[in-house]
Amino acid sequence: MKPLLLLSLLLSTSACMQSTQTGSVVTMSQAAAAATIPAVSATDPAAEDQRLMAFLDAAFEEQLARSPQGLTGLGRKEQYDRLNNYTDAYRQEGLALARRQLAALRAQFDPARLSPASRLSYRLFEEEIEQDIADFQWRWHSFPASTNGSPAGSLPVFLINQHRVSSVADAQAYIARLREIERVMNEITANIRQQASMGIVPSRFNFAPVRADTQRVLAGAPFGTGADTPVFADFKSKVAKLDVPQADKDRLVAEAREALTGPVQRGYRTFLQTWNALEAQSRGNRGAWSLPQGSDFYANRLRNSTTTDLTADQIHQIGVQQVARIHGEMERIKTQVGFKGSLQDFFKHLTSGRQYKYPNTEAGRQQYLTDAKRYIAQVMAKAPQYFRRLPKAPLEVRAVETWRQETAPVAFYNSPSEDGSRPGIYYVNLADMNQVLKPQTEAISYHEGAPGHHFQIALAQELPGVPKFRRFGGYGAYAEGWGLYSEGLGKEMGFYEDPISEFGMLSTQLWRAVRLVTDTGIHSEQWTREQAIQYFLQNALLSERDATKEVERYFNWPGQATSYMIGQLKILELRDRARQALGPRFDIRDFHGVVLENGSVPLDVLVELVDDYIAKTRAAAS
Repeated sequence: MKPLLLLSLLLSTSACMQSTQTGSVVTMSQAAAAATIPAVSATDPAAEDQRLMAFLDAAFEEQLARSPQGLTGLGRKEQYDRLNNYTDAYRQEGLALARRQLAALRAQFDPARLSPASRLSYRLFEEEIEQDIADFQWRWHSFPASTNGSPAGSLPVFLINQHRVSSVADAQAYIARLREIERVMNEITANIRQQASMGIVPSRFNFAPVRADTQRVLAGAPFGTGADTPVFADFKSKVAKLDVPQADKDRLVAEAREALTGPVQRGYRTFLQTWNALEAQSRGNRGAWSLPQGSDFYANRLRNSTTTDLTADQIHQIGVQQVARIHGEMERIKTQVGFKGSLQDFFKHLTSGRQYKYPNTEAGRQQYLTDAKRYIAQVMAKAPQYFRRLPKAPLEVRAVETWRQETAPVAFYNSPSEDGSRPGIYYVNLADMNQVLKPQTEAISYHEGAPGHHFQIALAQELPGVPKFRRFGGYGAYAEGWGLYSEGLGKEMGFYEDPISEFGMLSTQLWRAVRLVTDTGIHSEQWTREQAIQYFLQNALLSERDATKEVERYFNWPGQATSYMIGQLKILELRDRARQALGPRFDIRDFHGVVLENGSVPLDVLVELVDDYIAKTRAAAS
């Protein structure tokens, strides 16, 4: 799983990427000044390309300046003492800025005077802002707290994983951010109350997990007895490494303790009070259809998630067809290994057999991490045969921190920082090893790590001559489609050496096919939570815990789950098209270069890029 388009997050719809200060980065007035240099000759597209690049990067920087946390995420230290602004007034300002940038783009540039590469950047920027403006009406439909995550968990994760401390000033900025948490929680709870007044309340299953994770953050010192809480332990550890007098370290720790027991605790208590009061307003477990203008909202989510015009009914049928196809492949392997019984019996054999599980101990968790690292290492060794360009950023495998396991996904990828100070991270949730299946570890490692999201996201950030909004943005169908494609690519690279491991790969493919059926079932056909979980258990190799977490995720994030298989099917279709058109001139490294070395793009643009690659390869051979 990978976060959606960064530009969209910065522009309007996500409270997680906003702030009140502009800092020292470029403003739009500077971007406009850069874009109003004297007109160049229509025969000098290189100069126009440079002007457009300057404009787009300045526009990106102005949007990014609205997000202190976004700046930190890219490894920068501007606004290092601030957290994001979560108010609707600030989102309204972001919408106004988006409209100004779109108007400036159209007024100052003529696509006909740009090179093909720059015309693509112009088109993508224009379409992204148009989409963000259109999406703004749905800004209240996303839940700020759910089993998909909450500010109670995301703020500590942000500070621990992204706020570096290399000086006293950095430590003071950390403390300032702790004090900011009270403001942030007040803004988020105000948004929750506004949503509730509009009839937008999370499903009931969300309340206990979010409450539990929030309470865990407040468990321990300095809030009470016991071990230090994760944030306090993190701050102490970072300060201890500073080369400063002990008295300065003691002072900083005391200030952090005061911030935690004061503003942080008050902010968390406010959030908990609001969250607990909201529970009584929940109408049970319902999909997007139950929200105001729910059908229109879900159609919007499907368009954003798939970058296609496929309807809910069409996506549902694609899912049903893919489930049947993959079941057929699984029947082949079931026969190959000599299992007697139905496919569902084989699922039960795998989910109940101790030989297919890791011990539910720390040793078992470490074995999972060791296996995942080994799978990624074998990909890296063979990757040059399938890719011409590889990411420079390192990749780490980590277990999700215990205090956020209840609201963390099964597995996900965190991108590296722009400056290389933070690696790409493949996270896996190892809360209960009884629910983790060994046969699936390999495929999940290829998806979240290499050659999946790391080859895609880290590489995009390193692309030369590509505007920042393309290097740091993303589309769900492209990103998750590539991740799912990478699982199958592992087979072509010579991995999944035994039938059970290949069956594990097919089971993760099936998992995503089932998503097409269940997501549309929940939000379009009004399936219940229990109905969706039962469909999962009857049709896919997934533990009951993971099936439940999956279904609850779909309730809270309408449409997102459809991006995986829709994207993968398109990539496979395009690869088959290129292979048939080029015959012996087809080179998998070139195809992967087309897919990965243009950054994240909508599926219709990917089609155009592949068609262009085919045409140029043919022309070069003639």
